[in-house]
Amino acid sequence: MLILASQSPRRRELLAREGLEFTVIVRDTDEVHDASLLPEELCARNAAAKAETVAADYPHATVIGADTLVFIDNTPLGKPADEADAIAMLSRLQGRTHCVCTAVAVIMPDGERRDFAEKSYVTFRPLTREQILHYMSLVHVYDKAGAYAIQEHGDLIIESFQGDLDNVIGLPVASLLQKLGV
Repeated sequence: MLILASQSPRRRELLAREGLEFTVIVRDTDEVHDASLLPEELCARNAAAKAETVAADYPHATVIGADTLVFIDNTPLGKPADEADAIAMLSRLQGRTHCVCTAVAVIMPDGERRDFAEKSYVTFRPLTREQILHYMSLVHVYDKAGAYAIQEHGDLIIESFQGDLDNVIGLPVASLLQKLGV
């Protein structure tokens, strides 16, 4: 049995695209927001908490937990709290390159851990406030780290990216499949 311990619709879509059969089971976890941690460490702690909480109830399953954050100036940007927060995030990202880190915690049925983290880099176009507001009118930004989704009208705000596109979306699928032995 394969369990995705995430409520992210993007992660569900990425796994389903690969033809994997899985169940989504999510438990409440307290996410760490310690900006003094390295991106990989911060995301890894959150991914592990998600996976461990579910694995405790399903010890015979393979459980996948993941956490994605956007980092600019070594500061993590999670999901915006409101419209003003989203505008502030997008304003901070505009015209600059930032890091997107996704950590994945994989707990196998025998308890073996196969955790990893990936980083990608995204460069935003210079944007005016009007362009930011236009983008926000097209995309629901409140459930997305950094207040954007590269796969949704990304051409309006993104100049380029380096790394794994799936990682920027929220789950580095190629690396995950390798860890799963698929």
